[in-house]
Amino acid sequence: MHLKGKRTELTQAQKMMIFVLSMSLYGLATLFTELIPSVQLGIVELSVEYFAFIPLTLAILFDPLSAALGAATGEVIFSEIMLGQFGGVGEVEKFVLFSLGIYIAGMMVNDPLNKVQVAIASFTGIFIHQFLGGLVDISKVVFAIEDFEAVQGLPESVFFTEGFAIVNDLLFSGILFCVLPTLFLVPRLYKKIEPLLGMRPRTPENRPSFGAVLNVKAILMAIGFFLIAVTTEFMAETGINFIDWEASWAESPEAVFAGIVITLVLIVGIILVIRKNKTIGVGE
Repeated sequence: MHLKGKRTELTQAQKMMIFVLSMSLYGLATLFTELIPSVQLGIVELSVEYFAFIPLTLAILFDPLSAALGAATGEVIFSEIMLGQFGGVGEVEKFVLFSLGIYIAGMMVNDPLNKVQVAIASFTGIFIHQFLGGLVDISKVVFAIEDFEAVQGLPESVFFTEGFAIVNDLLFSGILFCVLPTLFLVPRLYKKIEPLLGMRPRTPENRPSFGAVLNVKAILMAIGFFLIAVTTEFMAETGINFIDWEASWAESPEAVFAGIVITLVLIVGIILVIRKNKTIGVGE
């Protein structure tokens, strides 16, 4: 660690703790979303897609990359594998796009107490995930990888249908279950939760500048990851898939309950480890 005024580098142990915390908390949240039914109001479907405020909050308060990768990993492990199913290479698209959105959102915030920054960053992160996911779905129809399924009551255009779905998810799940909870939690947890992990609160002085991340190299890497997401999704849709399996008890209530219990035990274990090591100094 460096003195105030210089950038603070997190240790690998701290980054791993953030990764595991994000993975377990978001994994538990995805299990609960499996139990929440959707509501159909005409052509509008109201459903809780995800509780993305959990990784958003961790990405803004701590290390964005660790929080983003941890949340994406937690979704694969807890809401897919633990429930008896795994989509193979088809999971890569969701993993990449969700991680990218959370990471960029976390990098956008200099001051966690600035509610305008937090709100804009949270919405931007969800928009990136939804927008890029919509582009992938449109590409599958354009390149005849997947048949277009028209929605009754909407114009028979894949662009309009996907655009409507993106706006619907942004206005419902995006704002109610992502932006607003993040806007509530971040200022209240700031400078209170960091000492438990032996970390210094994020400030412009001890975090990487957004300009250091938003450069030509980073943009090219983002485009590369997006192309990987598109390619793997195309492979999955055309039947070129690996390690694709589904158990007979997939998504059963018993599997969801067992997953919740296992995740709660993991979270309790993490809390005990944090309490045991909370006296570790920031400089260690």
